Amino acid sequence: MNHLEAQLHYPLGDVLPPPAQTLEVAPGIRWVRMALPFALDHINLWLIRDTLDGRQGWTVVDCCIDRPESRAQWEGIFESQLEGLPILRVIVTHMHPDHIGLAHWLCERWQAPLWMSGMDYYNARVATLGTSGNGGEAAARFFAAHGMTDAKALAEIGGRTNYYRNLVPDVPAHYRRLMDGMRLRIGAHEWVCIDGFGHAPEHIALYCEGLKVLVSGDMVLPRISSNVSVYEVEPEGDPLTQFLASIDRFKPLPQDTLVLPSHGRPFTGLHERIQQLHDHHRDRLNDVMQACDGHDLTAMQVLPVLFKRALDLHQTTFAMGEAIAHIHALWHAGRLQRHQDAQGVYRFTATAAKSPS
Repeated sequence: MNHLEAQLHYPLGDVLPPPAQTLEVAPGIRWVRMALPFALDHINLWLIRDTLDGRQGWTVVDCCIDRPESRAQWEGIFESQLEGLPILRVIVTHMHPDHIGLAHWLCERWQAPLWMSGMDYYNARVATLGTSGNGGEAAARFFAAHGMTDAKALAEIGGRTNYYRNLVPDVPAHYRRLMDGMRLRIGAHEWVCIDGFGHAPEHIALYCEGLKVLVSGDMVLPRISSNVSVYEVEPEGDPLTQFLASIDRFKPLPQDTLVLPSHGRPFTGLHERIQQLHDHHRDRLNDVMQACDGHDLTAMQVLPVLFKRALDLHQTTFAMGEAIAHIHALWHAGRLQRHQDAQGVYRFTATAAKSPS
């Protein structure tokens, strides 16, 4: 546990739900934890006791990636954890593979509708038909334009055209749109949708005032900061500024809100965590400013400023997106200036301070 994580409170301590089992975290809310084959090795999913159209059952929040191990874990949950009741609907917080990967399977198996934001639904549909941010020739050209020169790495990125489809082979053909401020009746309680930006096109978190519970998705995590990246489909985006503004929308929630994150353990200390995330990104932005003071740097050259550890290629692609996001936040704010060199590579340097008039 790092020192920032230790400042938060974990009501369940170190207790985790066993594979294919659930753990009740609040009345009518059960925690499912599924393994992922990545450095971030798990995702938290949630079962909420529900009544829909006169039928008793469960609402699922998020799904895990589509692979045999994930389906097997779900089968175990179907057999032992649902009290003989069906899944009535599937809510997806956002389009990333670990959240939507099995939505098509769950929705078809249970004849349950998919509920998610419109932006993320259509981005997921497009991503299953092509590449999206994690590979393909367009991604390779984008990284090359930001200073990546390793020919082997660029070739691997260019050839990785099925990354999203391998984890999300399909998306349900129909959905129910979730929007900011929408109120949902899930079982005995009302939940409100809170949208967020920067991590995904239109992330939806869910807050229940009656239970003081926030299903935060990836917007607020206890141990790490969510990945905030610039992708080739929006090459001049400023997602970090959007992300920091989005997490501030959780500040009005009570300090003792129980936060149910997609990774890590349920915790309280929401306000402290929001401030920690602001402090973290402020410090990283200051590091980038210092590195660019008097130097023309590419995002690739900024990478070791932000990430002190060795990175494999998979991690490097995400790290590049984050490096560009930090650079762009400073560039859009006028603190960095950008130009292209003779090779067409973007370079950034600190904007000269104006002398007082």
